[in-house]
Formats: sequence, C-alpha cells, structure tokens
Amino acid sequence: MNPLLARLPAAALLASGVAGVLIPKDFIDNIELDARSPRGLAEARAGLGGTYLGLGAVGVLAGTRSVDAAIGATWLGAGVVRAGAWQRERFAAHWTYWAYLAGEFGLGGLALSSALRRRRSS
Repeated sequence: MNPLLARLPAAALLASGVAGVLIPKDFIDNIELDARSPRGLAEARAGLGGTYLGLGAVGVLAGTRSVDAAIGATWLGAGVVRAGAWQRERFAAHWTYWAYLAGEFGLGGLALSSALRRRRSS
C-alpha cells in the first residue's frame, strides 16, 4: 500500500481534531451539537478536538501497525455507532450525516487494511 494512502485515515483524524480545537463553534455547528457556554466549547475542544488531534498526530508521525489498527477501530466505531444511532432515532438526517458515515467506514477500512498489510510484511 502506498505509504501516503496508508496515513490518510490518521491525517483525516488529525485534521478533524485541529478543527475541533481551533474552530469549535463551526465544528459543533456542522454536527448539530449545541454547546454555546464557555464550558461547552471547552469540552468540544478537548473531547472532540484534542482526542482526534492526538490520535491522528500519532498515526501520521508513527505509522505503525498498532496505531493503524487503533485509528481504524476509532473510525469504524464511530461509523457503527452513527449507523446505530440513526436506526434508533430515525431522524431526518442532513446529507452530511451520510457523508460522515461513508467517511468513517471508508477511512476505518483503509486504516485496518494498512494494519493488516503491515502485519503480513513484518
């Protein structure tokens, strides 16, 4: 697998984290999360931005099998929960909801594929 392609899921997670830290209002508006108090914005920065930024940075910098597997599990876990949440709530989802779902499954699969290829080549 192309090394740059293998790091794409980590870079996407990192970019999402940077957005969550630097522009939390836009970030939470995009996912329809309501957090307007200073505490709510701090939680969005830390919980969403910081978590994604940290894991994504490790993936981009380290690029090991274990990190690829962790990033894959993170993306796929988000996708499974997103799909389950819609199944349970049955709300009128904006097209971006489905785009995120596709991205989560696509990036998760790519990261796990990279982890499995690294395992075979080790």
